[in-house]
Amino acid sequence: MTDRNPDAVQRVPSSGVGAMMVDRRSGKVGVVMGRVGPYVQLRPPRGGREWDVPPEDVRTPTPTEELSAKVAVANRRWGR
Repeated sequence: MTDRNPDAVQRVPSSGVGAMMVDRRSGKVGVVMGRVGPYVQLRPPRGGREWDVPPEDVRTPTPTEELSAKVAVANRRWGR
């Protein structure tokens, strides 16, 4: 079970744009694109459509999750 932090809004400051985060609900890694209302907007690292995540459902990725996302981006650049 994941812990829910009511102060999670402070974990994703507006200066966190461009940072990788994980949507706890789906386990998907995304890049912070900004905020819309109370939500953090994430976009897949390889590009695509943004989705909204409540701040309490966002966490920092593990080193393995972050590396995997970065490798996927690099593979896309090289056509793999």
